[in-house]
Amino acid sequence: MTSIDVQHYPMLIGGEAVDTDDTMTIVDPSNESVVATTAKGDATHIDAAVAAGKAAFRSGVWAGKTPQERASIMRAIADAANDRIEELVELEMAANGATVRQATGFHVGYALAHFTYFADLADTYAFARPGPISSFPTLAQSVVHREPIGVVGAIAPWNFPLLLTLWKVGPALAAGNSVVVKPDEHTPLSILKFAEIAEANGLPKGVLNVVPGDGRDAGARLASHPDIGKIAFTGSTAVGREIMKLASGTVKEVTLELGGKGPSIVLDDADLDMAVDGVLYGCFVYSGQVCESGTRALVPRSLHDEFVERLVDRARTIVMGETRDWDTDMGPVIDGKQQARILQYVGEAVQSGATVVTGGGKPQGDTFERGFWIEPTIVTNVDNSMAIAREEVFGPVLVVIAYDDDDDAVSIANDSDYGLAASVWTTDNSRGLGVAARVEAGSVWINDAHQINAEAPFGGYKQSGVGRELGPDALDEYTQAKTVHLDLSGGRENKPYDILLSHADD
Repeated sequence: MTSIDVQHYPMLIGGEAVDTDDTMTIVDPSNESVVATTAKGDATHIDAAVAAGKAAFRSGVWAGKTPQERASIMRAIADAANDRIEELVELEMAANGATVRQATGFHVGYALAHFTYFADLADTYAFARPGPISSFPTLAQSVVHREPIGVVGAIAPWNFPLLLTLWKVGPALAAGNSVVVKPDEHTPLSILKFAEIAEANGLPKGVLNVVPGDGRDAGARLASHPDIGKIAFTGSTAVGREIMKLASGTVKEVTLELGGKGPSIVLDDADLDMAVDGVLYGCFVYSGQVCESGTRALVPRSLHDEFVERLVDRARTIVMGETRDWDTDMGPVIDGKQQARILQYVGEAVQSGATVVTGGGKPQGDTFERGFWIEPTIVTNVDNSMAIAREEVFGPVLVVIAYDDDDDAVSIANDSDYGLAASVWTTDNSRGLGVAARVEAGSVWINDAHQINAEAPFGGYKQSGVGRELGPDALDEYTQAKTVHLDLSGGRENKPYDILLSHADD
């Protein structure tokens, strides 16, 4: 694969390409080259996009279609996007530094598969659910309708821009909503291209609007806009708190998938070869820039030294290099600010008594002279009270913490503000299930990591978020319940009007 030519991308509002004098520059993190520019939207563009979404919703051009009609159009969009998968992969790689294997599989292939899942779910989801026939206070039949919310706001992160956008856009469209997307400033390209493909393959104008811009202006306006009925955000816990505050002004519904500090609990009966590979995969995939990454390896004290030695030996086989080379395992981090932040965490941990046993800096060689590279880094002699064990570093840094027994491991795992995901490594399924039941996390994998199933809900405990994405739960998040009661009593005389009215005139 070869890099894309530098192009300019306008925003999409009401089916029209909208440009601005103010632009954003998109940089390839692997070499710092400029790969594109985009229009830069502000609060006025968000207002226009919301108005377009509201007009489309009120017209019924999408919400008025049957779920089966929406499903058919969404499947056509997914098929068309799959026909252009290499273009979408290239846009993802150019903007966020993912390797070609990562971008093809997780970033784009996974995203389109999940979008297809939501199309299929529209066919089977119960948008009308008969309730019970009640006899008190009068005889009545109830029906629960799941109706679209209206205009939904989606704020996407830079790490999996297309995937995590479609986790929001997919169920929102399946339910009949209109959507306004505010991509992260680093990574709007694949989202803009997908929206273009969607409109070219049957999605009515105004139903999906994309406004690149910064969070302080465009993002804040989207989160607080009075005509947005729901805001969905993936990103840091700190920003999630601010979005929750902004949404509270009009009591919006929110879905927040936030930070994590996942524990990988290695039990003393684990298959160590499997556990070593699994722990490294759990932490270092996409350079550690994954919310549910297992960045804390909890290891029995009796196995600590052997396990660390195996981790180090295996970590040193991870290949860093040109992101478009299919032999490359790990690419750069997103930008220079994040690179400096990660290295600062490592330096402060060393000052607090921790030991870097591999990595800890920038890789050497001509390939790495430009770009934002950090070696796979493993840190030992870490206490769970250290910042590097408590705060989301969001980079290729694994800390190893020794524990005494299962109770101690669970206690350390749960001693965190976060609760997004965890893994347990054992050869005893029953024991693994027992530990998993005690871990405070929205997802727990036994002998696996990053296993996210489109049919299963995904989200966090504690400060890792609110609500759930994926599975039928996602359509619940993008609909609102209306209960309709149909009187079956047959006349005035059968109603309890006498609670209020005397019936003296009867």
